[in-house]
Amino acid sequence: MAVKGWATMGVMPLTPLDFQLVLLRRMADHNPGLVEDARHELSVSIAEMREANKRWQAMVRSPRTRGAASRYRSVLGAPESTASRRIGDLDCEAWFWPLPLWPDLRFEVLLAPNGVVWNEWLVRAPGAEPPALRTLDDLTPWSCTVDEAARAFAPARPLQGTAPTRWGLAFTAPDARGTPHEVAAEFTYGLLQRTAVSG
Repeated sequence: MAVKGWATMGVMPLTPLDFQLVLLRRMADHNPGLVEDARHELSVSIAEMREANKRWQAMVRSPRTRGAASRYRSVLGAPESTASRRIGDLDCEAWFWPLPLWPDLRFEVLLAPNGVVWNEWLVRAPGAEPPALRTLDDLTPWSCTVDEAARAFAPARPLQGTAPTRWGLAFTAPDARGTPHEVAAEFTYGLLQRTAVSG
């Protein structure tokens, strides 16, 4: 189902495959090799990935498009599942969609009571085995989500992301010998992309 107005503009509606390409395009700056492998897995060209991102950006910026929640439903369909979340004094709702490229994850959209999207990122799927995060060696690209890293290496503090789809965490993690190091981890759409280690 396309967002109202797009079909009449002669623009092909975006699909879940296109959305995965949009996520990959955001991750390509940090992990071009992983993105290249994923692109081949999806059997799409670089041009197709760029075109999907271009169409997504046009959809986001179009004055005819509706809110972010409706945009995700139009591209990904009805959520696979929903859940209630209590954040402070507010009762929020989380929507979840599967993405074939990351079968152990779900794309989560968190909505405020007024329907405004507060957050949108990848989380571990219910029932999926979480990664074992014990040392720096376990913090490989795409190995974990923001929440998993924050829990494994608590206490973690948030860092300013370098773009709207990026998040950062600062925490202490040991190396293989048990020596602690200060870590700054960067995530794109909630998935770990890279770490900077000091100390």
